[in-house]
Amino acid sequence: MLLQMILEGIGLGVLLILVCAIGIRKGAVGMVHLYSQEVQERCVTLGLTTHAKIKRNALIFKAVCVPGYIAYVLVCVYALNGAKGFVQGFWQLLVILSVMNLIDRFWVDGYWVGHTNAWEIPGTEDLKPYITAKDKGKKWLFGTIGMAVISASLAAIMMLFMKI
Repeated sequence: MLLQMILEGIGLGVLLILVCAIGIRKGAVGMVHLYSQEVQERCVTLGLTTHAKIKRNALIFKAVCVPGYIAYVLVCVYALNGAKGFVQGFWQLLVILSVMNLIDRFWVDGYWVGHTNAWEIPGTEDLKPYITAKDKGKKWLFGTIGMAVISASLAAIMMLFMKI
């Protein structure tokens, strides 16, 4: 069962990478909403985008990705794995989300953004690293505590829903 959840987490990580690849397909400025405010402002100043486009892309990202990721983990845990009750749901959700978080921290942030030019936006090179040590700390904190909170919340909601 643990191996299955790890594989499901890898699947979620692949979805994340796919979303990012689609987002930067015409250049990293397409995902500038994920960058610091300073990088966003520079992109607007350079005429690469507008505040309205940044806001629109952020909203689309949240509207598509968050529900999609939630649906994915709920289908894996409750439909495929047959979790029953809070504890089973919680730990399965936590494993899947944690694996995805590790892929995000190491592969996406650590390697793809940190060591390739794929996420480089012309005219903002002096603002590198795009993900600072402080940002990484926040992401690790959210990735551990945040994923546990999300897992507990989803498991509690599913417990209520399954009793109806």
